[in-house]
Amino acid sequence: MMTHDHLLQMLTRLKLTAIRDQVDSLLDEAARRDLNLREALVFLCEAEVARKDQRRIQMGTSIAKFPYVRTLDSFEFEAQPSLDPKQIRELATCRWIANGDTALLLGPPGVGKTHLAVALGREAIRCGYSTHFTTAAALMTSLSKAHLDGRLDERLTHFAKPKLLIIDEIGYLPFEPNAAHLFFQLVSRRYERGSLLLTSNRSVGEWGNVFGDAVVATAILDRLLHHSHVITIRGDSFRLREKRRSGLMQTPALATENQLPNTDRGANSPCR
Repeated sequence: MMTHDHLLQMLTRLKLTAIRDQVDSLLDEAARRDLNLREALVFLCEAEVARKDQRRIQMGTSIAKFPYVRTLDSFEFEAQPSLDPKQIRELATCRWIANGDTALLLGPPGVGKTHLAVALGREAIRCGYSTHFTTAAALMTSLSKAHLDGRLDERLTHFAKPKLLIIDEIGYLPFEPNAAHLFFQLVSRRYERGSLLLTSNRSVGEWGNVFGDAVVATAILDRLLHHSHVITIRGDSFRLREKRRSGLMQTPALATENQLPNTDRGANSPCR
């Protein structure tokens, strides 16, 4: 007759750790539900798959190096009427990643581009795609240093590995003269092999100025836009909106009004 310890040993050998750790409670629950043998087996397997998915997502999230936790459910779509939630929900299916496409989130600072990038990155991990998050500044610093050290190919290979590479804040800081050529090599390495998700406060028409080289910028955009999903957010900054709500900042209309000369001031006013 099989002992309890023998069962645990076999579950450990088969790496069915979720079933092993909860075997008594799972069997009790199966009995309580009056499951037949087939149904009980499905119930046990579902518990194991759920545990493995949870651990896979935790591991993938840790490797991705997100700056913070953000989800699509916490994004205030109603505060950005220019943004179509259906477009974002479509991106969340990750079909574009399966196809090796590019996604660009464009708009002024504070409209939620990074929030959406992180949230979509988490959905990619949930769908089983390896993901890495970096800012444009950190990426270019890494590539420039590797280039000087003679290790550029090694770093390009590193950034080419994830199925989804998220590059945040393109255009916020000026790039060094050689950055355009390094970025072009990265885009070429990933072209039609892995997906890119880019955020920028500059329109693609301004990327010649961003990279300081219009010719290379055109070559970069030629590859990025070939299979792409471009979403432009036109709205107010979430951060500035919160400051106005708290009274720390005036609304634009009120600020303008306070800057106008007051023609009704009395004769003793110093601004007469």
